[in-house]
Amino acid sequence: MKKSDSVYGYALILAFFMLFLAARSQLITDFYKTSCPNLMAIVRKEVQNAIKIEMRMAASLLRLHFHDCFVNGCDASILLDVSDGEKFAGPNLNSVRGFEVVDNIKTSVESACPGVVSCADIVAIAARDSVFLSGGPTWKVLLGRRDALVANQSGANTGLPSPFDNLGNITLKFANVGLDLKDVVSLSGGHTIGLSRCLLFSNRLYNFTGTGTPDSTLDTNMLSDLQKICPVNGDANKTTFLDRNSNDLFDNHYFQNLLNGKGLLSSDQILFSSDEAKTTTQSLVQSYSTNSDLFFADFANSMIKMGNISPLTGSSGQIRKNCRVVNS
Repeated sequence: MKKSDSVYGYALILAFFMLFLAARSQLITDFYKTSCPNLMAIVRKEVQNAIKIEMRMAASLLRLHFHDCFVNGCDASILLDVSDGEKFAGPNLNSVRGFEVVDNIKTSVESACPGVVSCADIVAIAARDSVFLSGGPTWKVLLGRRDALVANQSGANTGLPSPFDNLGNITLKFANVGLDLKDVVSLSGGHTIGLSRCLLFSNRLYNFTGTGTPDSTLDTNMLSDLQKICPVNGDANKTTFLDRNSNDLFDNHYFQNLLNGKGLLSSDQILFSSDEAKTTTQSLVQSYSTNSDLFFADFANSMIKMGNISPLTGSSGQIRKNCRVVNS
């Protein structure tokens, strides 16, 4: 046998081995089929209980998954209680919620399947269940993530989309984690449930971008209502619904609001009203506003795509016993 043939054979074997490793590292839907067969039922029950106590928790658990995945991937790094952790970054401090619910889920899961299920997978399943239990779509959650050993506070400060970002910056931050324009619009539709603080939208109510006047794209009746909720020098932590007139139901009403100038956050309304939207996101907003099936399908696909951002698999990371701290 020629040396070139043996080299080619070795290269072929190596290529197949690398493909095998890649396949082994892929997330799959039935990862816990034998190691924790009742996982889905356990998580669903805990999420149901949490939403019964506070309906807003559905939006909080969805947002927790989003804010986790955008920083170093979906690795539960946002849950770590460390001084330089992501939960203390600007976009998350006094804002991201649901940590106690994740703790409760983890306790129940550990009782049934100790040391098996990652906190990252729990967050992903809880987000799906929160959407479904609010009237939204369901999807098969890909599983097999492991938990990070470190958090990335600076990454959270710079990488998370902000309600004050323009459409170009939002699109860039999505692109940086492998998400496209369709993902920008469909995942923004997650704002069909939940609340927001005056701090995050009061800039639109009085002196928008230094003009001395309110945001001209904001519906005047809604503007008047919001000024009563968020007066000048009022409580910046006071909240109101993100999806006006359809606050707890996961539906396409959010997009209908955008068509009528009733998006709460600037980052919501620019998806339809900004100059850049005319050639990028506006047509998709219009489509979702009249076709809830299309929105639901695209949202589910985008959630699966987002849930697959840089997961730790195989021997990387660990399975935390307590979601707030790295195993000792």
